[in-house]
Amino acid sequence: MKRSTEDRMVGVGIVGAGFARTTQIPGFLNCRNARVVAIASRRRERAAAVAQEFGIEHVADDWKDLIARDDIDLVSVVTPPATHMEITLAALQRGKAVLCEKPMAMDAAQAKRMTDSAREAGVLALIDHELRFLSSRRKMRAMLHSGTIGTVRHCNYVFRSDYRGVLGTWDWWSDEAMGGGTLGAIGSHAIDSFRWLLDAEVKEVCCVLSTHVAERPDKSSGTMRRVTSDDTVRMLLRFAGSPLTKGATGAASLSVVESGRLQNQLEVYGSSGALMVEESGEIWHSPAGSGAWKTVDVDRDTVASGMRDGSWSRGFTNFSCAIINALREGRNTVDGAATFEDGYRVQLVLDAARASNKSGCWVAVG
Repeated sequence: MKRSTEDRMVGVGIVGAGFARTTQIPGFLNCRNARVVAIASRRRERAAAVAQEFGIEHVADDWKDLIARDDIDLVSVVTPPATHMEITLAALQRGKAVLCEKPMAMDAAQAKRMTDSAREAGVLALIDHELRFLSSRRKMRAMLHSGTIGTVRHCNYVFRSDYRGVLGTWDWWSDEAMGGGTLGAIGSHAIDSFRWLLDAEVKEVCCVLSTHVAERPDKSSGTMRRVTSDDTVRMLLRFAGSPLTKGATGAASLSVVESGRLQNQLEVYGSSGALMVEESGEIWHSPAGSGAWKTVDVDRDTVASGMRDGSWSRGFTNFSCAIINALREGRNTVDGAATFEDGYRVQLVLDAARASNKSGCWVAVG
């Protein structure tokens, strides 16, 4: 019995051919006993090209055909957020395990429906918050909960990139109705990181969303189209009390149109010091009164073949194999992974942030 469990192959179906090509497919192909069975995309020619690149046998232009396959155990939903609920619910109804890209849904009502369906299905259902699987983030969490910096007072999250700063074509990322924008794509990671590190919920949000690149050329016609999604987020948070927090606050500065060195940095300040983790995977510790940062030893994460080095790639390299191992062993949980319930809690904060941006006021979460 042990041998058959160890030798069991896990079939993976990929819905979406964008981010999946650069991260998810290489990640799963790197895992022992994983087989990417099929890929589906609205643009069949795109799916076919990716399938040929990675040796994936089956191609579909309708995700329903992929979900119907008996040789697929896990459906990975790597599509725009507006499509997540329909695909996820259909997969759960077929008894498939699901990995859903973040943000989980368009709003908390959709996220709640997906969460309830996953609970009823009793299968593995996770959100792709792969940064939880970085060795540096896990060590930082352990240090926080062992009292290294005492009671947490404040957290900062800084993400800075200009990969959408240079004028590019209009796509779903430019469309609020499809779930595009920095708040969903990057803000969901920041909120999940805060919740997971602190074991504390966000209770209030004040947020300003900006669209600095207001128009982009249409891919087909070349005519300029209005961008309706945000490219920059400034967000303040108040956390509920927990064993680690008391009156703690947070801030997030997130942009995909700011030049300079790529930053993906998380800082936590406590009553007896501070901790900081960077995009590189380095951790820094500053004991109270020291006036300086010192490095903390941490294991270096590897990157699956075919991925570009980066925190998301390193995290997914670890996360993908943890998922495959769980399915191979018949488990419907992965230790430390973001569940659908986590995705729902994050979505409540995203909804409050959008409401705050419209009202100009602090908004309670939930």
